[in-house]
Amino acid sequence: MSIVLGSPSSVQTNTDTGFALKTASLAKDQQELEGQMAIKLIQTADLSNVPAPSGNSGSQVNIKV
Repeated sequence: MSIVLGSPSSVQTNTDTGFALKTASLAKDQQELEGQMAIKLIQTADLSNVPAPSGNSGSQVNIKV
């Protein structure tokens, strides 16, 4: 933190910047953790119980707009 004479708001601005950087760091860490959890979940998924598509399943999709 730096203090400049004649500028009373410099301390507040630097403090706000420090909080913003800390918040961004925490958000990044949280996103990385959630990404790792998602990868582990995908890797441990048991695909042996998923039924195989039969016939022309999924080749035609009916939608209304």
